Amino acid sequence: MPETIFVLNGPNLNLLGTREPEIYGSATLDDIAGMLEDRARELGLEIDLRQSNHEGHLVDWLQEAQATGAKAVLLNAGAFTHTSIALHDAIKAIRTPVIEVHLSNPHTREAFRHKSYVGMAAKATIAGFGPLSYLLALEGAHQL
Repeated sequence: MPETIFVLNGPNLNLLGTREPEIYGSATLDDIAGMLEDRARELGLEIDLRQSNHEGHLVDWLQEAQATGAKAVLLNAGAFTHTSIALHDAIKAIRTPVIEVHLSNPHTREAFRHKSYVGMAAKATIAGFGPLSYLLALEGAHQL
C-alpha cells in the first residue's frame, strides 16, 4: 500500500486560476492536483488533496494526517499562514512532518505576509515557484 501525502490548502485557493493570476498564475487547484498525482504515482506515493476556507478543518486534517500515519503534509495555509496560532500549535502537536508551500514568495509582497506562523512550526518552506512549489515540496516529502 503506498504511503500517503496530505496536501492541505487554505482559504481562497479554490479560486486559483481566476484569483489574481498575475500573482498566483493561471493553474487551477485541479491542475495542481493532477500534477501531484502523476508525480506521486511515479514515486510510489498517494496524494490526499483537500481545500477549505475554514481554519478548523485544516487543524482537524493535520490531526487526521497524524492519526492515519501519513508520510507528510504539504500545507498551503493561504492567509492563515500569517494569522493562525491554531495551525502553528496543530503542526507542533503532531509528529508528521509538515512542509509549508506557497505559490508566490510572501517575502516579496506586503509586509504583513512576511511573518509565517506555519513556517515557525513546519519542517521546511518552499515558496515562489508557482505550481512547481507543490512538486518541489512533494520531492522533499518523498525524501523524508
